Amino acid sequence: MRTSLVSLLVLVAILAGALYLSAFIVNQNQQALVLQFGKLVRTETEPGLKWKLPVLQQVVFFDKRILDIDTKPQTVTVADKKQLVVDSFARYKIIDPLKFYQRLNNEENARQQLGVVLDSSLRLVLGSSTIEAVVRDDRSKLMDDIQRRVNNVAKDYGVEIVDVRIMRADLPQKIGDSVFERMKTERHQEAARFRAEGEEQLRRIKADADRKVAVIRANAMRDAEQIRGDGDAERNKIFADAYTKDPDFFAFYRSMQAYEQGLKSGDTRMVISPNSEFFRYFNDANGGSVNGAGSRSGAATGSATRAPAANSAQPAP
Repeated sequence: MRTSLVSLLVLVAILAGALYLSAFIVNQNQQALVLQFGKLVRTETEPGLKWKLPVLQQVVFFDKRILDIDTKPQTVTVADKKQLVVDSFARYKIIDPLKFYQRLNNEENARQQLGVVLDSSLRLVLGSSTIEAVVRDDRSKLMDDIQRRVNNVAKDYGVEIVDVRIMRADLPQKIGDSVFERMKTERHQEAARFRAEGEEQLRRIKADADRKVAVIRANAMRDAEQIRGDGDAERNKIFADAYTKDPDFFAFYRSMQAYEQGLKSGDTRMVISPNSEFFRYFNDANGGSVNGAGSRSGAATGSATRAPAANSAQPAP
């Protein structure tokens, strides 16, 4: 009885172990190859619980999702003999697990092999393009061309390249520094040219303004002299008319103006003879001439006496 129970337990254990070794699960993001002695038995692409012969058969799983290929930045010489540092990546998926297993075996080998194909296609396509096309004009077209070339090789590996992208395309550091310095020099030259043109325009504007100012001033001075001449002529005409109407009053008025200008307050000193015609209204209120030496001497004495006291005028000795 005990022996039968032990045998039964051993049989159950063997069956459980065989059942465990025969079952495997394929997830939704996986696909599997069932191999027997290295030969394909079948391909499992649908998710669920699957079966295989224990020990004799083995299962190899592959990812059904989109996988990535990241390459290192590389220096590429474009058609116009300029160098670019290009950083790119690709995305792929396994469409034939058997070819993938036979040619690449695993994802690590796939990244290495496909990375080499991607780099060579990148150099080939960009090498026949200009730097403007790579950096600005035709980048999307170039990436499509690279993707097509990589796919021509990748289909033999059982994979499909779904996307290729150039993340960065820059000049090498040394060349970039020299290009930057050249651009900076060009900008300085352009700025100097603009400044020179501005200075030239400034001098032209100032010269034109100075010329206009000189013309305006000359015209103003001409008009002023003309007006002043007309005023002097009018004044002289008025004086002449006044003189012809009353010569005595005119002579008196002119003498008063002369006294006002010549005998100002302050330290006014005059060196003139008291018998001068200038003092005619000092000697005679009517402005008449004085006859006789005595009368002239007395008038002169009176004039000499009054002038220093009132106007600080000192006659000659």
